[in-house]
Amino acid sequence: MELNRKQKILKLIIEDFVKNAEPVGSHYLIEKYNLPYSSATIRNEMAELEKDGLLEKTHTSSGRVPSTLGYKYYIEHLRDKKVDESFKNEIQSIFATSKSVEEVIAESCEILSSMTNLTSVVLGPNASDESLLSIQLIPLTENSCSAIFITDKGYVENKTFILKENVSMEDVKKCMEMLDKRLKGTKVSELVEKLESLKPLIEDYINDFNYIFTSLVKTFSEMRSKDRSTVYGKENLLVQPEFKDDVDGLKKLFDLFSNPDKLNQIINEANKENNLGLRDNSDMTIISKEISADGENYGKIAIIGPKRMNYEQVLSALEYTIEELKAHLNNSSGDDEGGSNDGRA
Repeated sequence: MELNRKQKILKLIIEDFVKNAEPVGSHYLIEKYNLPYSSATIRNEMAELEKDGLLEKTHTSSGRVPSTLGYKYYIEHLRDKKVDESFKNEIQSIFATSKSVEEVIAESCEILSSMTNLTSVVLGPNASDESLLSIQLIPLTENSCSAIFITDKGYVENKTFILKENVSMEDVKKCMEMLDKRLKGTKVSELVEKLESLKPLIEDYINDFNYIFTSLVKTFSEMRSKDRSTVYGKENLLVQPEFKDDVDGLKKLFDLFSNPDKLNQIINEANKENNLGLRDNSDMTIISKEISADGENYGKIAIIGPKRMNYEQVLSALEYTIEELKAHLNNSSGDDEGGSNDGRA
C-alpha cells in the first residue's frame, strides 16, 4: 500500500522514536531522512497528526512522540510484516528434533526474548482441564523404573521409582498397564479421586504397595495444581530507558512475574482489544497470542516491554512463532518425555 505524506511522516517518527527514545522534530526528520518537504510542511503535518491524537508534544523539546493511538494506528496500517530470516531459522531449528510441548514452547519463548530484547511469558492452559492420555513404564535398572504420564495436550510428567527387594518389576509393569486402561481419558482434576477407588486393585498387583500408591497420589496432585507460567528475559527490562531508573516500577513488575494468577489476569485484561495491551498512562505494553491446534488450547505467549517497543519486529516475530507452533502441534503426537520426580517404593 502506497503511504501518503502524513502516513510517511508518522511512520518515520514512530520508528525513529522506537530506536532512540528521543522526541522527533521537523528539522531532524529532514536531515536524517533527506525528506523532499519543507520544514514548514512537515511541521503542519505533525500538527495535524497531533490534532488527530496520533502524536504528542513533550514538555522538554519541540519534538513529538507517538501517542497510544499513534502506536495502534502504526500497528494496524503502517508496519511491515517481514520476518527476519535468521529468526525463522532459529525457530525452525526447535522442531528438528523430537521434543515435548513444554520444551517446544519454552525454547520458542527464549528465542523471542533474545531476538526482541524484551521479556516473554508463556502461560500454559489450566492443567486440571486436561485429560490423561497414557501411562508408560520404562525400566531403568534392575530395581528402578520411570512412570511417564502424558496428557491430551502433550504435557508430560514423570515419576522415578527405586524398588524395594520385595517388589517385582514385572508386577509394577502390570499394575501400570492396569492403571493406563482404567485412568485413560480421566480429567487431571479427577485423577486422585479415581486412583483412590482403584487402591484395592493396586494392592492385588504389588506387595508393599503403599509407597507407590502415595507417590502416585502426590504426582497426580502436582499435575492438577502445576503452574505452567514461565518468564524469560526479565533482565532485558533493566536496560530499557523507561524502566532502568524506575526502581519501584521494576520491583512491582518483578513481583508480578512471581504471581502467575495475577500476571495471567493482567495479560487477559490488557489484551481484550485486538490482543494489543496498549494503555494510556502506562509505559508498559503487553502483547499476547493464543496457541491453539486442532481445536485445543495450549495457552498463550506474551511479550512484555515498554510502550516504545519495536512493534514491527515484535509482532512479526510473535505471529510467525505462533503459526509455526500451531503447525508443529497439528502434526505432532506430543508424546515425548518431560520433567522428572523421584520416589522410593
